[in-house]
Amino acid sequence: MWTMGTDFRYQYANSWFRQMDKFIHYVNEDGRVNALYSTPSIYTDVKYAANEKWPRKTEDFFPYADHPNAYWTGYFTSRPAFKGYVRMMSGYYLAARQLEFFKGRSNSGPNTDALADALALAQHHDAVSGTERQHVAADYAKRLYMGYAEAEKLVSSSLAFLADSISSARQGNPATNIQQCPLLNISYCPPSEAVLSDGKSLVVVVYNSLGWRREEVIRIPVSSEKVFVQDSEGREIESQLLPLSNATLSIRNYYVKAYIGKSPNGALKYWLAFSASVPPLGFSTYVVSIAKQTGPSSTISMVYKPDGSTNDTIEVGQGSLKLFYSADEGKLTNYVNSRNMVTAFAEQSYSYYSGNDGTDKDPQASGAYVFRPNVTFPIKSEHQVPLTVIRGPVLDEVHQQLNSWISQITRVFKGKEHAEVEFSIGPIPVDDGIGKEITTQIRTAMKTNKTFYTDSNGRDFIKRVRDFRTDWDLQVQQPVAGNYYPINLGIYVQDSNTELSVLVDRSVGGTSLVDGQIELMLHRRLLHDDSRGVGEALNETVCVLDKCEGLTIQGKFYLRIDQVGEGAKWRRTVGQEIYSPLLLAFTEQDGNNWISSQVPTFSAIDPSYALPNNIAVITLQELENGKVLLRLAHLYEIGEDKDYSVMASVELKKLFPNKKISKVTEMSLSANQERAEMEQKKLAWKVEGPAEEPKVVRGGPVDPVKLVVELAPMEIRSFFINFDYLQMFVS
Repeated sequence: MWTMGTDFRYQYANSWFRQMDKFIHYVNEDGRVNALYSTPSIYTDVKYAANEKWPRKTEDFFPYADHPNAYWTGYFTSRPAFKGYVRMMSGYYLAARQLEFFKGRSNSGPNTDALADALALAQHHDAVSGTERQHVAADYAKRLYMGYAEAEKLVSSSLAFLADSISSARQGNPATNIQQCPLLNISYCPPSEAVLSDGKSLVVVVYNSLGWRREEVIRIPVSSEKVFVQDSEGREIESQLLPLSNATLSIRNYYVKAYIGKSPNGALKYWLAFSASVPPLGFSTYVVSIAKQTGPSSTISMVYKPDGSTNDTIEVGQGSLKLFYSADEGKLTNYVNSRNMVTAFAEQSYSYYSGNDGTDKDPQASGAYVFRPNVTFPIKSEHQVPLTVIRGPVLDEVHQQLNSWISQITRVFKGKEHAEVEFSIGPIPVDDGIGKEITTQIRTAMKTNKTFYTDSNGRDFIKRVRDFRTDWDLQVQQPVAGNYYPINLGIYVQDSNTELSVLVDRSVGGTSLVDGQIELMLHRRLLHDDSRGVGEALNETVCVLDKCEGLTIQGKFYLRIDQVGEGAKWRRTVGQEIYSPLLLAFTEQDGNNWISSQVPTFSAIDPSYALPNNIAVITLQELENGKVLLRLAHLYEIGEDKDYSVMASVELKKLFPNKKISKVTEMSLSANQERAEMEQKKLAWKVEGPAEEPKVVRGGPVDPVKLVVELAPMEIRSFFINFDYLQMFVS
């Protein structure tokens, strides 16, 4: 097979095919080779007919290089803001499709199609990868926003419909004015920041797109400290007010103006944090009200700033998890979980690689594709007061400002056993003419023997060994870049006693260059093109009026240390919760009129049922023909967890309790052909090595009476479901 062409080769098809016609003609005229225009199917059929044995390849091909100093591992992190936007919109799209189904798909009015198209386009190999030019990246982002804007209307109207499903029977169409906050990631949410007048309160609708109940802390910006929170039954919910960091306010002020063209109104004072309990595939409602002089009120956090003159240890955390910091240096020193009996040395730091400018003997520069570092520079705190500790009943925070362009907030929630680290990086300074690639390191004392594990597309984890490849003897030319791998879900290391796991909120590059340590690349700003077709340096800027500055990235990663063999439960469960965050929507009520007249809590599935902890709904979508596409995924690998790496089952009757299922048809993964038809066409290849292949276990056929779907570890199954009638859900 000769593959025809590559990037930039199809700009003038007539000329291209004329040359190929000549090539085929003269090759065939010679007679020794028969050349023809082919397809992957034709090629595969010919290879199968050869009846040869083929080598078995597992794992993947990462990382790859086209030159000894040109590892294509930079794009794992390039354009981290766009990577984060694609991830955020993917989770939103999943939730929006569910809500579109619960309400009932309409041929008129808003739908999810434009967002689907924009997300599909963003999967191009030069889109989410970050290897496009700046104006093209801006176009991708614009298309995503246009798709979001339409889906946002759909989500609001669907939530209003579901909440109004009792009152609308009396009053006609739902008229609830539900708003969302797409800029909540930069602390901007006009509905929650609005000053509540007498008698009015803020209603927060919290939607959960996962198949199990979630208990999570909600954080929304508010303008007053005199507030308190209640659930839909009027019970007070413990809440906490946290001050905003200087970095948070700076990002808010600059980026709100960059995005909407005007500065945010009023002075934002606090984050309001409270714990929400949300049913599977459903929503709960909470009310934020003005606190009376003698009534309940949110707890204002205690703020502690060590003066750095003592050698004391600072303890952070209200629950099982405790983090310990040194008061004099302000550094993390120890991690203790009293429930799972883990006590470990732990440190976190930042550094940067100076990007090679391509002026030495090898003219290869670091760029959008290629990661070619020169020197590593540790980043130390430039401030006399290295940290501020915020304490309260819901969570503790540690605020650290390393320098003028790197800060972070570490959160330890009372009811959780992991730490959440929110970092702000940028604008990366390049006044010295040197591009920089910013990394963070989490270090433990584990003896990990050069071994670490990274996910493959968020599904199975693949074993990686530093400076080693399974299929050939590696000549180490780039000891840093040649050991970087893509991380979509997470990375972990382990020894005989414990394992350290880190999960991410977007795709990044990562590695373990030192035993017991995990390194993530979080941001990169470079001044030279790497000569792989972009023709432009990776130098992202954001402008307000005539002022432009380097892009600031605000993102999160999550870390936890477990007894060895116990980390998979956290990685899989919390990984799903990161990908599908709780969706927040807001409205106002006068007195108690909303709560008393609306449906305050809703779940689409049987109230006695929840999906097994090892199963996720990855697609629930009503199609134009009235069928429903359901895609279920087993989250665990074989042998990954002693409890959850087992066959699991989903009861479709309980998943759709208010609908009568008339037919279930299993489809291929992409749902473009029936599975039975696909299996008939499947080719059985001869493989080198042992004749006995390990038997792959799969879930059995779906009984049309019992309607139970089985899923084996790592199995994904897709179904078209026909209902006798598409009635709307009523709680």
